[in-house]
Amino acid sequence: MGAVGAPSVSVIALEPHPLALTTELPGRVAAYLTAEIRPQVNGIIKTRQFKEGALVQAGQVLYMIDSAPYEATLAQSKATLASVEASVPALQAKVDRYRDLLAIHAVGQQDYDDALSSLQQAQATVESDKAAVETARINLSYTPIRSPITGRIGKSEVTVGGLVSSYQTTVLALVQQIEPVYVDVVESNAELLHLRKALEAGNMRSDAAAQHKVKLYLEDGSLYPQTGTFEFQDVTVGTSTGSVTVRMTFPNRNQILLPGMYVRAVVEEGIKQNAILLPQQAVARDSKGTPYAWIVDKDGKAERRNLELDRTVGNQWLVSKGLNPSDRVIVEGGDRVQPGMSVHATQYQQSPGQTSQNSTSQPSVRPNQKAGIHV
Repeated sequence: MGAVGAPSVSVIALEPHPLALTTELPGRVAAYLTAEIRPQVNGIIKTRQFKEGALVQAGQVLYMIDSAPYEATLAQSKATLASVEASVPALQAKVDRYRDLLAIHAVGQQDYDDALSSLQQAQATVESDKAAVETARINLSYTPIRSPITGRIGKSEVTVGGLVSSYQTTVLALVQQIEPVYVDVVESNAELLHLRKALEAGNMRSDAAAQHKVKLYLEDGSLYPQTGTFEFQDVTVGTSTGSVTVRMTFPNRNQILLPGMYVRAVVEEGIKQNAILLPQQAVARDSKGTPYAWIVDKDGKAERRNLELDRTVGNQWLVSKGLNPSDRVIVEGGDRVQPGMSVHATQYQQSPGQTSQNSTSQPSVRPNQKAGIHV
């Protein structure tokens, strides 16, 4: 029985337990592969052979450039090559004859040298014309513009009859592979250092299998039905933001995720052993912003404890320092007590919608991150 006139307070007995800690990171969806379609030769677009928004296959013809000028150039190059090749045998025969006649001094050395030079010039011209034929053939092969990858093609930026130039800056269309997709998120380097120190100090247990699985929330707050995996973590910290880019891969068979879409990834950091959770209404702050809580000691008197808070977990605070296992913390009535004051303590009764103090399935969010995720 408490002392006469002692204020009544509701208390909760702390019970440390393992807690899976997660971090919510904002990010955006990026295509797994992206191909910008540009012409490699000049010409007029004769046909467009795809439907905007459709799935196109690697190697599929998307546009046809008028090939008539390139066919004519190829034919002319072949004819020029044939003409030069036809002159080579006669020049070769002349060189052979002059070589024999030179041996018996029937012709002069200059005549022989001139004949040999003419042959070599013709042979060099043959090689040059062969290259011209190959160039003409390559240019002709560029008149059908093909997709280099399989993916969804977007809006066409050119119409039939439009004039295009080789390697122009304007993209004709964009093809994106969106099964699977990347999700790029940004994590503070300070958070990475905090996690690394916690693991090294033994305060958290790393779960490699869980850490490679990532949950995703869409813009409307709904949970994406499939989990993703880590792809890589950038090795450079942004000098202006102090953050690191983390890339994840998600399956996208139903193509719910589209490039540029804003999403939130929930990443499991690890398992914190002997975590202490405290209802948020049990924590107050002084004029300097320092968080504190009231406890009831073994003599039934109120005692103030300054706290260090790690993050929110549902509607509770994860306490780093300031409380001990089995402490009885005042949840309701703390505004009516003073240090050393005797109190009448009763067990705190949670409302039906509140999170249990022993729950380990709630998402955790650091104080500088956005709360309100439901896992």
